[in-house]
Amino acid sequence: QVQLVESGGGLVQAGGSLRLSCAASRSIFSINAMGWYRQAPGKQRELVATVARGGFRNYADSVKGRFTISRNSAKNTVDLQMNRLTPEDPAFYYCNARYVNPLVDYWGQGTQVTVSS
Repeated sequence: QVQLVESGGGLVQAGGSLRLSCAASRSIFSINAMGWYRQAPGKQRELVATVARGGFRNYADSVKGRFTISRNSAKNTVDLQMNRLTPEDPAFYYCNARYVNPLVDYWGQGTQVTVSS
């Protein structure tokens, strides 16, 4: 098992930046994929960005060019740098760790991001 703890959420003005961090309770070296998902009120949880063990990164179209995901196996953290935030970005942001064989997902408790216009 792995516990995930998110931090870095908060209130920011539109156009501003925030950096989210996810700390894992154990080594993330062997975790197949780490990622960030978000869920806004009344909406389904959606993928924001993932980074595979080999370094391949995947982003939702809505955040490409604005968000950057980074994985640090030495620190067992996964960060999400969010720039040029818009009123469409507010949500609870959740850290995810995924093993693929067998398929097992672990989730953090989430951190809230609010954007004022």
